[in-house]
Amino acid sequence: MAVTADEFTVKEKFFPKLARVLARVPLAEELVAAYYAAFDRTTPLKAKGILIGALAYFVLPIDAVPDFLLGFGFTDDMAVLLTAFNVVRTHVTEDHRRRARETVARIRAGAPISV
Repeated sequence: MAVTADEFTVKEKFFPKLARVLARVPLAEELVAAYYAAFDRTTPLKAKGILIGALAYFVLPIDAVPDFLLGFGFTDDMAVLLTAFNVVRTHVTEDHRRRARETVARIRAGAPISV
């Protein structure tokens, strides 16, 4: 299966952006769990597409609400993610959530990110 431009963008930019904005991102663990589900080979293709689209919206610089607006900057990103998450929630497993908790804890501790 060929890698799409959105998949490449998400893989390339997701963790660097998350590390930069973690303190301002609500629902960071859900965001990371969505990342792990999107790139899990057992996740159905339709669910992957929905999650990658939502994650691409997070990493791309063009937004309905600019990310730098204090208090509001990530509300549109989180709305898109939560909508996607609700559609595919049965494909986001406890293992994805566990890995997300561990990853967010490492980022908050300043540890290097390894995917």
